[in-house]
Amino acid sequence: MKKVTSIQPVLKSGTKKKRNKIQLLDIVLLLILIAFAFTIVFPFINVFAISFATQQEYLKSTVLLIPKAFTLENYKALFADGRIWIGYRTTLLILGLGLPINMILTTSMAYGLSRPEFPFKRSLIYFVVLTMLFNGGIIPLYLLMKQLHLINSIWSVVLVYGVNSFYLIIMMNYFQSIPNSLMESAKLDGAGEWSILFKIILPLSMPIMATMTLFYAVDRWNEWFNAMIFIRDGNLVPLQLALRSIVIDSQMSEQMNVSNVQAEKFSEGMKMAAVIVAMLPIMCVFPFLQKYFAKGMLVGAIKE
Repeated sequence: MKKVTSIQPVLKSGTKKKRNKIQLLDIVLLLILIAFAFTIVFPFINVFAISFATQQEYLKSTVLLIPKAFTLENYKALFADGRIWIGYRTTLLILGLGLPINMILTTSMAYGLSRPEFPFKRSLIYFVVLTMLFNGGIIPLYLLMKQLHLINSIWSVVLVYGVNSFYLIIMMNYFQSIPNSLMESAKLDGAGEWSILFKIILPLSMPIMATMTLFYAVDRWNEWFNAMIFIRDGNLVPLQLALRSIVIDSQMSEQMNVSNVQAEKFSEGMKMAAVIVAMLPIMCVFPFLQKYFAKGMLVGAIKE
């Protein structure tokens, strides 16, 4: 009994030391994560502060956290230009037309390729992967749109981007993770492929559906390259190109000092305000889909 009692304090002291080491390690990891998070958040705070700052304050210090002279002139100058409203209208139109097309094409093709009895499944998957490595190029794409008489039309931007191969593979892997016994039992009850897709697969696939919806929505919201190639009409310019032209014009007017009104425009502040205006709608939508995001990506990216 004496030996046992003599060992117990040693064991207790050893466990206390281990607990202290774990707590110290947790503190170190927490400090590292806080520093890493600060490096991510700080540029956003700086952009947000500059968008509300004056030109005089920005010239004194380009790194701002809280503007001393708070002003809304940068946003007033940005929204005073009618091109930004045209950009919002066109971008929302591209989003409203393109997002359903993307989801319908991706969902239907991913479901077909996820079925083991689908004919030529492996060859089609290789073809999809091949499109991730090679593409036809800009000139053949432009000639195709010209042949279809879609140049300078909103449909040229909507239809040029139908299915993202990477998103398709993620959704296909997610569908394959659903037990095949559910589809077989539904077939025994007389359900067809469309009934299985809409009544069984899609209700069980809300995480991946929300994730792909967010991905496609961000892609459509940030659309600018295809619009720059196919659209020449100023009334069909999307938001990103509209903001770009507004910022470039403000920089040119600031350098040329055409008039006193234009010289008062703070081009750097307008640029940061344009970043906030373009980013804010997506940031408002993301929290509602965040709970599905991690699960959809993890399950869809790993094939069982």
